[in-house]
Amino acid sequence: MIIDGRAIAKDILDSVKAQIDEASFSAAPTMTAVTCSPNFETQKYLEMKKRKAAEVGISLNIIDLSEHSTTEEVISCVKKISTESDGVVVQLPLPGHINKEAVLKSVSPEKDPDGFCYSEKHQSILPPVVGAIDEISKVNQVEWKNKKVVILGQGSLVGLPAARYARKRGARVRVYEKGTLDISSLKTAEIIVSGIGQPNFITKDMVHEGVIIFDAGTSEEDGVLAGDVHPEVSEVASLITPVPGGIGPITIAYLLRNLLSLKRQ
Repeated sequence: MIIDGRAIAKDILDSVKAQIDEASFSAAPTMTAVTCSPNFETQKYLEMKKRKAAEVGISLNIIDLSEHSTTEEVISCVKKISTESDGVVVQLPLPGHINKEAVLKSVSPEKDPDGFCYSEKHQSILPPVVGAIDEISKVNQVEWKNKKVVILGQGSLVGLPAARYARKRGARVRVYEKGTLDISSLKTAEIIVSGIGQPNFITKDMVHEGVIIFDAGTSEEDGVLAGDVHPEVSEVASLITPVPGGIGPITIAYLLRNLLSLKRQ
């Protein structure tokens, strides 16, 4: 089954819009995204975020800082806009010289629709990628308990929160980076979550029939977005999220739902 992420996203967005219309806020909910020298994938994602936000009545402002900005300058910007917006998004990736962890920690949990504080103590807001995985799992009755789960990537957007989510649901989880992957572990995995940003890295011969795959990796290949999983894997997977049109649209809808939740707190 190839998941239609756009249909799931539409249901979430329709609900968010209805709640905003019903609430009759004195001012439209606002979110500000901070980015530094965005690449192709980031620019496309920001454009989609802004368009979807406008459709539901949320104002998304984008601040594009210089690639030469220092960590201190980015943190200062985050703190300033936190007083002016209902939510703050630090759009990753950041240039390598910027301390990403310090920047993310500068976002208050009360203004963090990305859910970077998602942990044992802070679980009221799911990170959007995890939220997308959760929505897909609910709609398609995906069971995680005691399943063999392989996570590719240890990033703060996909790998780390996805591993935490899977463990909370009783899965047996192994996390790999692309360079440390034991290919044989993919062959025995019942659920795979990938977020390494390597186009078509996972091929049909690497997985077993009936595997469930959440492809959260996006990268550019010949000017178009591509996922970590080769399209041919859909021939053997029992459930798979395509790129584009799978997890991506849902993450945007979930981000906007998170913002509304934060505004109402």
